[in-house]
Amino acid sequence: MNASVQEQPFPFQPASRLSAIGVSEILKITGLAIELKRQGRDVIVLGAGEPDFGTPDHVKEAAKRAMEAGDTKYTALDGTPELKAAIRAKFKRENGLDFAQDEITVSAGAKQVLFNAMMATLEVNDEVIIPTPYWVSYGDIVQIMGGKPVLVPCREANGFRLTAEDLVRAITPRTRWVMLNSPSNPSGAAYSEAGYRPILDVLMDHPHVWLMVDDIYEHIIYDGFRFVTPAAIEPSLRDRTLTINGVSKAYAMTGWRIGYAGGPRTLIRAMAVVQSQSTSCPSSISQAAAIAALNGPTEIVMERCRSFQARRDLVVSALNEMEGISCRIPEGAFYTFANCAGLIGRTTPDGEPINSDTDFTEYLLHSVGVAVVPGAAFGLASYFRISYATSALELEEACRRIALATSRLS
Repeated sequence: MNASVQEQPFPFQPASRLSAIGVSEILKITGLAIELKRQGRDVIVLGAGEPDFGTPDHVKEAAKRAMEAGDTKYTALDGTPELKAAIRAKFKRENGLDFAQDEITVSAGAKQVLFNAMMATLEVNDEVIIPTPYWVSYGDIVQIMGGKPVLVPCREANGFRLTAEDLVRAITPRTRWVMLNSPSNPSGAAYSEAGYRPILDVLMDHPHVWLMVDDIYEHIIYDGFRFVTPAAIEPSLRDRTLTINGVSKAYAMTGWRIGYAGGPRTLIRAMAVVQSQSTSCPSSISQAAAIAALNGPTEIVMERCRSFQARRDLVVSALNEMEGISCRIPEGAFYTFANCAGLIGRTTPDGEPINSDTDFTEYLLHSVGVAVVPGAAFGLASYFRISYATSALELEEACRRIALATSRLS
């Protein structure tokens, strides 16, 4: 063989389906911040959506018992009967939803539930309506499957919530799904029963459209807000609604990777086919831990929620005292989504213009060592997201630095 040919290997070419997909902006910013910290910079990272609390002790004990009992083998494809029973009991007890065992699926995180559902249902150019601001993975998962994300901006004046009028305008014959997330990442906005009702009325008029609901922040709500989920409000939509949840946020179990959903058995069966050819079953140990979380005491969840609310109030109050920034009070989750439009057009001390929310967040990182995520990453510009799932001391210092950086703009 010719030596010159050997020296010129055929270049790697990624699949075309990845052409419009990139690594999450959140992961990029967090990675850069961690690298700056490694270099000795004093950086406060407020980017990751991960509780700073530890997994509750009774959950960790359940995992230990499972290991000691030898429960370390493959389990049923999409969840053990015991975990499915715990999920069914949770849905009935907390949401008023009654699912059969074959209407429940368990995956390696709520993200895999979303992925399985999209792979099991989307044809090329099928449309998925996604209100923005939105968790960035929603749109990317749709695109990987060959679908088309239809992004519908939700105005701050409406609490970052989808309106019935905007939904009607977005629906076409190609619409397959509408995705709703309440409380929301990144805005913390949540839908009450009255807020959901006009949207559900629209869906009742369009029987070809299915509803995917991400309830992962269900237990992180404030000020007496009452959480509701659509399938419980409108039972006639139950047979075309997938209700998604998990243990990551409420129980501080992000690394255990357990998400679950309840929905029509035909959909659940199709999702199982997808999972059978990817991860197969979730971790047996994690499933045992999830049973303990779902069946266990709720006091620790409520206690942590009160702590999150105090942090929310700290951050919102501090942001609203800064010139050029305003921040609505979120109903849930552990994020603020602040408006920085009043800073666009200003100039940094180094003479660099602030032309966008991305410019502003880069300025914060490099000038005062605070890592936050621009709203553009979530589909709605001139905002930035702070994750307040960290200590009050760090949040106070971060807000002091943001105020200092903002005051230096001219």
